[in-house]
Amino acid sequence: MEINADFSQPAFARTSAMEWVPSPMPGVDRRMLDRLGNEVARATSIVRYAKGSSFSEHTHSGGEEFIVLEGVFQDEHGDYPAGTYVRNPVGTHHVPRSAPGCTILVKLWQFEPDDQEQIAIDLTILPLAQDPARPGVSRAILAKRDYENVSLEEWDASVMADLAGEGRAEALVLEAGFAHGGGEYGRHAWIRLPPGQKAELTASANGLRLWIKRDHLRTIRDPAHVA
Repeated sequence: MEINADFSQPAFARTSAMEWVPSPMPGVDRRMLDRLGNEVARATSIVRYAKGSSFSEHTHSGGEEFIVLEGVFQDEHGDYPAGTYVRNPVGTHHVPRSAPGCTILVKLWQFEPDDQEQIAIDLTILPLAQDPARPGVSRAILAKRDYENVSLEEWDASVMADLAGEGRAEALVLEAGFAHGGGEYGRHAWIRLPPGQKAELTASANGLRLWIKRDHLRTIRDPAHVA
């Protein structure tokens, strides 16, 4: 299966308008944003767990990261309420579930094997600092690696700024929204830019809160071709 699989092209999605697609597990549905592969896939998805649903135990052969957007995500390691950012490295495993129900953004098969730091960060209390290069934008680094830079950003109301100076970026709107190219993008909108392509966004009148990942699109790992 290939969805937005040409990473040389930009991709935008108003995810709240997308249909939910059932997963193999009852009560777990997905909105697929990009994908290379079938059930074992390099994938970016928004996943919804109904109340009391769960997914079968699995190992993260290519790593996993997720943000809890709504509700409470749970596994044997703990409860992760809305606003939690989690990184599970290659080789980790768990049994995901949600008693109250939840919605998450999840990315699979996008870790380097030697990136073995496992973290969980509460984004709701994370302090942000002014970005010296972009007035009106504050940020906090969540994970900085040789192959990627992940951050949380807040843009003041109506601020206009580049999403990424040299392209090669991906972002999800956590709160409020932005305007770009004559279109309006609200909560949980998703954008992906290829290397070399810039995007100037204008924050809404209520500002903009973004999870953003940069520099990770230089190498695209396809699980079907990993030994």
